[in-house]
Amino acid sequence: MNSCKPEGLSIGCKAKVEIESVIKVETRFSPRASSQQTRQRATAPAGTNRQTQHTGLVRQSADIMGSSSSSSSSTNHKNDSDYGDIMEVETTGASRKTAQQDNLGYAGIRASHKMAEMDEERMKVYKKKIHNVASLLEIDPVILAAIISRESRAGNRLKDGWGDYGKAWGLMQVDIHPDGGRHEPKGKWDSEEHLIQATEILLLFIDKISKKFPRWTREQQLKGGLAAYNMGDGNVHSYGKVDENTTGGDYSNDVVARAQWYKRKCFFNNCS
Repeated sequence: MNSCKPEGLSIGCKAKVEIESVIKVETRFSPRASSQQTRQRATAPAGTNRQTQHTGLVRQSADIMGSSSSSSSSTNHKNDSDYGDIMEVETTGASRKTAQQDNLGYAGIRASHKMAEMDEERMKVYKKKIHNVASLLEIDPVILAAIISRESRAGNRLKDGWGDYGKAWGLMQVDIHPDGGRHEPKGKWDSEEHLIQATEILLLFIDKISKKFPRWTREQQLKGGLAAYNMGDGNVHSYGKVDENTTGGDYSNDVVARAQWYKRKCFFNNCS
């Protein structure tokens, strides 16, 4: 995952929060919450390609586990409502460059679907953890599965949990490089704690894109947030060219198409 500096935010504005237990946002996290209620993030200069530090609300690990189990059933049908309907997001799918990862002789939505399908069996190993975190943070789990498919091929491209030549950590590839994200990795590479950290980063970027482009629909803001997760909100300038600065020139389009494949497959039993 790559990103660069959001406009108007400097390293000096970050605050350090140290706690021995697991971090989490409040169970009722909203992308439209105030800056005091969302996880803040200081980033590298525009044009760099790594994600950035962030700070925010924390809760005890016991609270996380309790909220995770209790909120699962109550939020199962709310996943689409807070951030838009993933099935309504426009997509052109993977670029030819991305499709070449699997030596596919074609690109587009078909290629994204094929790569998601190839990751399906590996994804099943993490299915429960993804569902728990998605329920906790009220986002459709297929979005997290799609990011995991794109970032690490469901763990298949990681070495001892590391990817991007040792610069990024875990299934969703949290950037820890000092010249990039500067994150402290949270939890094991395939843990719920890692997934929470990465999902919080995604939700923060959806929030930033929502504020930057308030006239966009929720589905457009979701897509913009996915692009920002890869290259920072400062590199998202328009909806028509949302992926012009992302890896492969297709990050949000590819992730959306993969998510739609998992949705159609009822991978999390949340299709309708």
